Amino acid sequence: MFTGIIEEIGHMRRIHSQGQAMVLTIGAKKVLSDVHLGDSISVNGVCLTVIAFDSESFSVDVMPETYRKTNLRKLQTGTRVNLERAMAANGRFGGHIVQGHVDATATILSRTPEENAVVYRFEPENTHIFRYIIAGGSITIDGISLTVVDVNEREVAVSIIPHTLAQTVLNDKKAGDTINMECDVLGKYMERLLKFGSSDASENSSPKPSKLTASFLADNGFM
Repeated sequence: MFTGIIEEIGHMRRIHSQGQAMVLTIGAKKVLSDVHLGDSISVNGVCLTVIAFDSESFSVDVMPETYRKTNLRKLQTGTRVNLERAMAANGRFGGHIVQGHVDATATILSRTPEENAVVYRFEPENTHIFRYIIAGGSITIDGISLTVVDVNEREVAVSIIPHTLAQTVLNDKKAGDTINMECDVLGKYMERLLKFGSSDASENSSPKPSKLTASFLADNGFM
């Protein structure tokens, strides 16, 4: 699990591709301070497993499913990437619950300065994810925990402060570029519970309608 607080910017040293499979070697410093084989590191918001490392870099496998669903397939040697180690149990929870499981890629529609901030607007490739996005809620963009400032049937907008721009690769992105988007996992679990929340459903039986309904949650102060 991650928090969406980027620890450092790494850079792509080598990309070995074979069809839709890749091995990425990424130059880094901070995330290598306590790295072990099998550790999880978020690369542009994608949870990947360390398969090799040395004092200056680490390598990860990218399987075809990840290749197809994320912007990692667009990486080139020298490209900068956001990096975050998995959250330690005694760490501060500065962002929100981030799994590193990308829901969809999105295209940057615009980048507009607004006094000390920059407003980015994105168009997700899959419209089904809008059910999980609310104004004022959390969203992950290329691994960065951000707050949604506006959302409609087509676009999602976030406002970025100067510190976040300086510490992440979002400052490298412009209109037309592709980013990874992960929605808040709480909305996904809530949807699943409302649909298949019966506690007595066995593995071999069809899920029964849940007694947990939106009306019940509203009546009891959860909505």
